[in-house]
Amino acid sequence: MSNEIKGIQNLSAEERMEYLHSFVKALLETEKDPIALMSNISAAIKGVVEDLNWAGFYLVQGKELVLGPFQGLPACTRLEYEVGVCAKAWREKRVVCIEDVHAVEDHVACDSASNSELVIPLFREEEVYGVLDLDSPIKGRFTLIEVEGFSRLGSLIQDYLY
Repeated sequence: MSNEIKGIQNLSAEERMEYLHSFVKALLETEKDPIALMSNISAAIKGVVEDLNWAGFYLVQGKELVLGPFQGLPACTRLEYEVGVCAKAWREKRVVCIEDVHAVEDHVACDSASNSELVIPLFREEEVYGVLDLDSPIKGRFTLIEVEGFSRLGSLIQDYLY
């Protein structure tokens, strides 16, 4: 994959999202283990999407989100149901895109370098079982193209992970 990723620097945002979707589809066809899939999906995202400092998964366990596979610096291992951007996506069962995390009163700062965040809930039978979390050091980093693209990616992968 690293050789393939080197060739995408000149792609548009739409082309990057399509590349990522195609790559993840190929992963889903060749691997069934959810931990292996989440590991490679987070690595692919971090390799393809520019200006991210963290990409990974949190999984619901009781009333907490527990850290899953990711790419980036060490992160908070447990997030409470009532607090933070990831928990908001879980509670409200919707995509949450924050342009400036420092303007969010209950933001959980796992990495002080993060300035914007995109969280995609993952569903099983209409209940959230986890989230895909993307952080960037750039305020307002996530475009509508990426919000829609990652929403589609969440829909694609959710049935394969649990």
